[in-house]
Amino acid sequence: MAAQPPNPEVYAALATELLEQGDVPGAEAQCRAALAMNPGHVGALSIQGLLLHNTSRFDEAEAVYMRLAALQPQEGLHWMNVGTARRGGGRIDDALSAYARAAALGASSADFYYNVALAHLERNDLESARALLAKALALAPEDTEIRFRYAQCCYDSLRQDEALAALTGWEQYGAPTQALAAEIGHLLLKLGAANEAETALRQATAGAEADLQARLVLVQVLERSNRVDEARGELERLAAEPRAAVLGRELQLTKARMAHRDRQYDLAIRIYREAVDACTDLANRHFSLFPLAKALDSAGRYEEAHSALLEAHASQVEYLRQAAPITALRGAPLMGITEYSCNSGDVALWRDAHAPGPEASPVFIVAFPRSGTTLLELALDAHPRLQSMDEQPFMQNVLEDLASTGARYPLELSQLGTADLDRARSGYWERVGHKLTLRPGQRLVDKNPLNLLRLPAIRRVFPNSHILLAIRHPCDVALSCYMQHFRAPDFALMCRDLTTLATGFRRAFDFWYQQQAMLAANVLELRYERYVADFDAQSRGIIEFLGLPWHDAVLTPGQQALRKGFISTPSYTQVVQPVNDRSVGRWQRYQHHFASALSVLQPYLQRWGYAGLAAGLSGSNSR
Repeated sequence: MAAQPPNPEVYAALATELLEQGDVPGAEAQCRAALAMNPGHVGALSIQGLLLHNTSRFDEAEAVYMRLAALQPQEGLHWMNVGTARRGGGRIDDALSAYARAAALGASSADFYYNVALAHLERNDLESARALLAKALALAPEDTEIRFRYAQCCYDSLRQDEALAALTGWEQYGAPTQALAAEIGHLLLKLGAANEAETALRQATAGAEADLQARLVLVQVLERSNRVDEARGELERLAAEPRAAVLGRELQLTKARMAHRDRQYDLAIRIYREAVDACTDLANRHFSLFPLAKALDSAGRYEEAHSALLEAHASQVEYLRQAAPITALRGAPLMGITEYSCNSGDVALWRDAHAPGPEASPVFIVAFPRSGTTLLELALDAHPRLQSMDEQPFMQNVLEDLASTGARYPLELSQLGTADLDRARSGYWERVGHKLTLRPGQRLVDKNPLNLLRLPAIRRVFPNSHILLAIRHPCDVALSCYMQHFRAPDFALMCRDLTTLATGFRRAFDFWYQQQAMLAANVLELRYERYVADFDAQSRGIIEFLGLPWHDAVLTPGQQALRKGFISTPSYTQVVQPVNDRSVGRWQRYQHHFASALSVLQPYLQRWGYAGLAAGLSGSNSR
């Protein structure tokens, strides 16, 4: 029997096989052979469109998908592919039009939502992209790529808790490529999950051909965890590789960060300036401008640092207009929580015979951010009878639990019964249990500076708790906040200029002292300047206030920081150093920029005895 001549099906099958083997020219030749015999062969056209798209020949791919759409006008998949080809070619509006055609034909797969989301990301519409990626993830929860893209979108739209939740247990959803594991590790690092980030990065850097991006992010994890010698060694090995050139600007920025730590300020400044100059998008320049300002400050070039900060905040405001448009439109926050006060008559009726005693209650560290709370937290965490937990929203959760009972917060908290308060306490400890495990006899140190604004909730739910109020010169606090790259939209907007910052600072403490006058919580005020000047005596006073036996480990917070590894606050490089007063009086280098802010801060300069320093009299000006 004579052999059958080749037919389009045979050529299409061969094309598929060759494409899977990575032989693109061979696959393309087989497609052409099939289409020469049958120009409307759907299988051959589909393979041809795929290989054209994968080789970035987007216009040709679009033409092929348009032919398929004409051949099968009711198949939404073809219009999805038209949209994806257009997106690859940078025609985002045309891509969205094609995706709309696909949706009208019933396209609703995870891949469809994923591809439409990528188009919205191209136009910086983070909210639309996040909603679509959530749909895609619900349909394909085991797709690690979709899970990562959703988490990244949550992070970019300033929803950090959602981003972290999406990546929790990511390993169970299938083994990703090295490149994807590296991206996951990078995002986990930015989310503060350093241990999980290192796990992902070790996976991505395994083997002889380790992913270069993963190796770079591993350097960043090691530096961020204060393992500086390891970070420096890994960076030197990476930079020596011929392939490392593909890492481009990010490698240079990592070198700048290490140079800053090594006090090579001129090198750090040069690299950061190059990064700023290379970034033409105003909304993204602040990512390099904030570290540039810090490097300039460290080099003693204060006016240049201030100019960089002005640019950085303008850039970040533009970024927030895109990432958090509603918050940006609202402008600087009014700290609305400060408008709701307790009523002294209601407070007089507060009863809770079952409230836990001090030893069964958290120790709260409260302050305005950048007041030295990380140093204080680490000193206490070194005590064997204490274990710290920083920057968690659990007292805000408690506040919401109290409000959900129907009692107006904080005006009617006397209406809460024992069962209501027990539920609020149980909810708090359940959330704490997801973060750490207290050993028998240990007390929790809950360090969240802006629990300053939640004193009524603390006093009602944990009436016997000890509270440490950290106070620092208001101008030093304002300058430190102004120099930080805060991601939380409300706080970032409040820090955009010194006068707005000063207003927020004053409003926060006006509220605190107004509530404390009624609530009489068990509070110790701790002055940062005295704390670092006489660390031993001040530390002993704190431990005595907490009713604990003395332990010398409290005097070595730097060692405790190294043991903990990852420190979530911007102070991570400072707290590993011996206790010093280098940050005291730092604001005086920028004193003439404080003219408007000083008048706002005056009541607290007077109250805390800083008025003479604010007038430019005695004060440390050491670096």
